Amino acid sequence: MQLRYGVAAFALTVGCFAGSAFAQPVKIAYIDPLSGAFANVGEAGAAQFQAVIDDINAKGGVLNGRKLELVKFDNKTSPQESLIQFNAVTDQGIRFITQGNGSSVAGVLIDAVNKWNERNPDKTVLFLNYAAVDPDFTNDKCSFWHFRFDANSDMKMQALTSFIAKKPSIKKVYLFNQDYQFGKQVSKAANDMLGKKRPDIKIVGDEFIPLGKVKDFAPYVAKIKAAGADTIITGNWGNDLSLFVKAAREAGLKSDFYTYYGGGLGTPAALGAAAEGNVKQITEWHMNIPGTKVEQFAVDFKKKHKIEFYYGRVNVEMRMLAAAMNSAGSDNPAKVAQALEGMFLSTEIGDVEMRKDDHQLMQNLYISTFTKADGKSVKYDVEDTGFGFKTDIELQRKDTMLPTTCKMKRPV
Repeated sequence: MQLRYGVAAFALTVGCFAGSAFAQPVKIAYIDPLSGAFANVGEAGAAQFQAVIDDINAKGGVLNGRKLELVKFDNKTSPQESLIQFNAVTDQGIRFITQGNGSSVAGVLIDAVNKWNERNPDKTVLFLNYAAVDPDFTNDKCSFWHFRFDANSDMKMQALTSFIAKKPSIKKVYLFNQDYQFGKQVSKAANDMLGKKRPDIKIVGDEFIPLGKVKDFAPYVAKIKAAGADTIITGNWGNDLSLFVKAAREAGLKSDFYTYYGGGLGTPAALGAAAEGNVKQITEWHMNIPGTKVEQFAVDFKKKHKIEFYYGRVNVEMRMLAAAMNSAGSDNPAKVAQALEGMFLSTEIGDVEMRKDDHQLMQNLYISTFTKADGKSVKYDVEDTGFGFKTDIELQRKDTMLPTTCKMKRPV
């Protein structure tokens, strides 16, 4: 009897150790384009997520040693394909998803997550949004199961138009955006905010293009030149921005560009020297902000992957997720969501706060200009162009906040 008890105790001890040492990873489904017109953007985003996850895992992971694991799903930037991929995610028992490229995609995923969680309260899914910026997602369409880690398009436009309002040289603005939910929100916000802040500015064009379909932007550039626009405001991203600015450069268009994604993959290389001083972006971070802890991480990433580390918010998202899991002591999505609500965290790019009311991240924002790298104020260039982004203005977290209409319904 004594021998049998000893063997049983030993087996139990080994089993507990094995359970701890070989605990299943916490999987995160990455649902973004890995093929089609925006495949390069999706692959670049996946590489950045993986780099941050690798760093978290190297420092001990989450929940006393469990690893995070990124699982990629190709949605081809299609809402319909995204629903198919979401079904694959739930079939595999993955409880966390992240997505960013396309508010049209994010909208259907929010609905799908809400419906799934209502039907499956014991297998809930949490949606971490890193780049889909339709303001409705944290206003009337807000969801307990959705958290956004990027400033929404209205917050960004509020900053851009306040900056523009102080530029008396700006007289004629052309709005040029993709023809879907996000692009229309950019146009609406620009019209409304410029009308209030600078009613003397004339909107000389308000154009929409089919998402990811245009290959030749020369005709659009010709229209902008003919309209006499001194300034262009665009929310375009991916090839819809890089091909556009390339065509503008080749046509000698001298207008200033106010962009949401001027530093995104491929765009700096398309800009060239002709764009020096003419292209601005609004971001939560860029490489030439001094003193951020993510700087060396970004330098190492570029050496390894030969692309820029662009998404400061991916760093924030993954580290907030890890902190929420550890705070909750669980990978249960509902408990993680409760830990994320109202969370304040000092991150590699600065202090951030997840507003409890609507699950919108509050963070500092920067307007910066494409400028020749000098090794000092512009220490780093982007995409080996010899040009980088230099901060024009830093907006403090409290100054980026806009009111929300969200009436959050939390699970009982």
